[in-house]
Amino acid sequence: MSGRDAGRVADVIIVGGGLMGTATAFFLRQHGRSVIVLERDLVGQAASGASFGNIRRQGRFLPQMPLANRSREIWGRLPELLGEDAEFTATGHLRVCFRPEEIGRMEDYARDALSYGLDLELISRNAIRDRFPFLSPDALMVSHSPLDGHANPRLAAPAFARAARRAGAAVIENVEVLSIGKSSEDFRVETRETGTFRAPIVQISTGAWGARMSAAFGEHVPLTVRGPQMGVTEPVPYRIPQVMGIHTSVQEEGVYLRQVKRGNIVFGGGERTIASLETKRAVLDPRNTLRQLPHLRTLLPAMGPLRVIRTWSGVEGYVADDLPVIGPSAKVAGLYHAFGFCGHGFQLGPGIGATMAELISTGETSVPIAPFHVARFVNSPILPATGRLHLE
Repeated sequence: MSGRDAGRVADVIIVGGGLMGTATAFFLRQHGRSVIVLERDLVGQAASGASFGNIRRQGRFLPQMPLANRSREIWGRLPELLGEDAEFTATGHLRVCFRPEEIGRMEDYARDALSYGLDLELISRNAIRDRFPFLSPDALMVSHSPLDGHANPRLAAPAFARAARRAGAAVIENVEVLSIGKSSEDFRVETRETGTFRAPIVQISTGAWGARMSAAFGEHVPLTVRGPQMGVTEPVPYRIPQVMGIHTSVQEEGVYLRQVKRGNIVFGGGERTIASLETKRAVLDPRNTLRQLPHLRTLLPAMGPLRVIRTWSGVEGYVADDLPVIGPSAKVAGLYHAFGFCGHGFQLGPGIGATMAELISTGETSVPIAPFHVARFVNSPILPATGRLHLE
């Protein structure tokens, strides 16, 4: 490598500096791979930083559970791996059922989850009052996942980025990718601010913008851009360690909340808002907050008198089948995807990083990811073809 190329050529270029991209960079360094992360804004500024912070496994698509289990194990080792914990705490996670017709579905899920290593405790009626007296008296059944919890979404991606840098990765912020070209061997990633970078492998980890990038290589992912509606209340005495949410098939009812040690209650769920790839903004709709509040009071009656002091949103990508796109390209050798996490990717971030680094470095993974391959939308052989993506 010439002096002119130093810092511009690597084994892997990761486009996108959210939790998925920075975690992959960190674990790639553990495999001895040189890596460059290119982030258009600041690390963790987009969906990763706007997340609710849920570290939950229950309620997931069951074939995703091995990946979620791997991720949960890494969350528990963050101080050892990164030197900081991103405020992860295993407080437990509750899914609360209020509809009689939903009880059977909750019981079926708990039974099926056992074979994936997730042991859920089902609690009903009188036992709910004894264990969780703060819950609504109308709760019919609670599914308790004691080893799940929450973390601070503003801290996680920056923590992985700092650790990746200390390990030798180049994490470059405020650099906009204009185009990605593929020759016979290397990708050429052209940026507005700092010129061209080269690597034989590129990973797309650009969240809601991922489908635009994959489409330029002939892989069209049906992805819709929306914004979650989040909020936080004034602080009150800390009483509720568990994360909780309503178990329901009705989207508007699907709210969730957690209390932080400072006393504020962070909440989200329900209907999503309009978001734009062009402006990089999601529209905050006060009506959505008003729709959330009755369901939050149903879940936690003590929410009733509290004042909401801040609301926010972010730009997220929702794939049509509500599953992410993870793994190698179906068309272009050396191209990898990790995007479209449909609003439930925060818990998976460390596990995605470890799994993608393993896949890129060894050609295989220790957890199955086949259900998330882009080939479910594009059935084509992997080709050493040339391609070019223009982002202007």
